[in-house]
Amino acid sequence: MSSVINTNLPALRIQQALASNHRALETAMGRLTTGQRVRSATDDAAGMAVGNRLASRIRGLDMAVRNANDGLSLLQTADSATQEMTAMLWRMKELAIQSANDTNSQSDRDALHTEFEALQTQLGAIVTNTEWNGSKILNGEAGASGLVKFQVGASSNDSFSVDLSSLDTGSVHDVMQSTVLISSQSDAISALIEIDDALTQLSSSRSTWGAASNRLVHAADNALNVSLNSNASRSRIMDADYAQTTADMARALILDQAGTAMLSQANHRPMLVLALLR
Repeated sequence: MSSVINTNLPALRIQQALASNHRALETAMGRLTTGQRVRSATDDAAGMAVGNRLASRIRGLDMAVRNANDGLSLLQTADSATQEMTAMLWRMKELAIQSANDTNSQSDRDALHTEFEALQTQLGAIVTNTEWNGSKILNGEAGASGLVKFQVGASSNDSFSVDLSSLDTGSVHDVMQSTVLISSQSDAISALIEIDDALTQLSSSRSTWGAASNRLVHAADNALNVSLNSNASRSRIMDADYAQTTADMARALILDQAGTAMLSQANHRPMLVLALLR
């Protein structure tokens, strides 16, 4: 083995190995400190790209779950209002049936009509004033002309609409008009037809909203499941494996200590050449 003093090749090689080992040690310590395997694109460019796409999708799905739950609350509010309206129409039907009976005097019919008119007014108040989150939802003002759109997924196609405008028109609207009376037998019989039509419309609307509510529940469950699976996938790519990373750090520490000791030995070699000159 030749002995030279101008270039200490063993020391240079050890320094190179130490520099590489220091980078590995810093990487391991950084991962253990942050809990992230991929902290920048230099750690894993492909993993960073996939992780960012998954993170974007997860945020979208989480918001979709919130949207679905908000939509469910809106429809439940509408259904509760129409449930009360249904009960009021039942009472109006009872009053109309009672008024249509010939055993009633005119004063009896007038008294029945007074209650009937109060119920008509309250029906209109429910349609006009029922709101969710500051928006009227039964009078056609909600959404686009009463058509409410629910975004229940991360994709632009993951949406559907529900019509909430029908109560401001049709039979429910007609039965609230002052022309619907029960102050005479003939009027009461005509009112029965209007009330039955209004009940049919309410039943149809509630069925539609019930189906939409079930769809929102399933959409929320699906978005939540996809979000959980996406989180698991992102974790496998982006998060640090503490067992593996701890072992990597321990290995890097041992190599660092050994390399430092070997560098001291390599730096001592030129001194052996000096000893030959004595």
